[in-house]
Amino acid sequence: MKRIWKRIAIAVSAVVAVVGAYVGSGAAGGTPIQDAAGGALSASSTAIAPDGPAFSIWSVVYVGLIAYAVRQFFRTADDERHERLFVPAVLSLLLNAAWILSVQFGFLWASEPVIVALLGVLVWAFAVLRRTRPSGTVEAVVTDGTFGLYLGWVCVATAANTAAVLTAAGFRGFGFGQDVWGVVVAAVAGLVGVLLAIWGGGRLAPTAALSWGLAWVAVGRLDGSLVSVPTAVAAVVAIAAVVVVTLAVRTRTGWVGSRRPAARVS
Repeated sequence: MKRIWKRIAIAVSAVVAVVGAYVGSGAAGGTPIQDAAGGALSASSTAIAPDGPAFSIWSVVYVGLIAYAVRQFFRTADDERHERLFVPAVLSLLLNAAWILSVQFGFLWASEPVIVALLGVLVWAFAVLRRTRPSGTVEAVVTDGTFGLYLGWVCVATAANTAAVLTAAGFRGFGFGQDVWGVVVAAVAGLVGVLLAIWGGGRLAPTAALSWGLAWVAVGRLDGSLVSVPTAVAAVVAIAAVVVVTLAVRTRTGWVGSRRPAARVS
């Protein structure tokens, strides 16, 4: 019975996250998230803000999360891998909705601890998944793929949100311009991507999502009201570094995870 309630909790949390996304998109008649909080999260708000189309990745993530929630009802009762994933999965879904609501209601300052907590929870989920191997292709795509994309994108989103919150609070970068801070943040995002690639054994999903976000940062800095060529170049270099390291790690290890059977979490 306890396992059944856990599966229901995941399903309900997924619905809450999707409804929150629907409201946040402005489809329900509200303000689109990029226009909420005085436009603090718009594509031209800071040098590290991704251009608008970048956010379409949320559609892929939400479809994956719904698929993950549905799949929970068909897994075996002794699947300890998913038992360990339960808490971070539910927390990530609820924090996702909380972040959207905090921005929609104009509490931009509150969105920062929420998205930082979301990032931490997704790192926790990633740690659970990397310790064991998926039982098959469906598991690899639905669970590992979804949470990998989720983590990679939230890395970029956290950087953009932090920059937006600081800018809205009146932070002027200690006298350094947007170009300098854009380059620094893009470099940090690239470093995070490299570390994830090494730690995760060359998993593709986090790299794909993080690269997607940085690519749209580059596009936004080359075209729009806030042009910053140095930031665009730094973002492209960061993408190249993350992709190269991911492929190198994957090649060096032969991605042993794809050859190794699923293991129980001790």
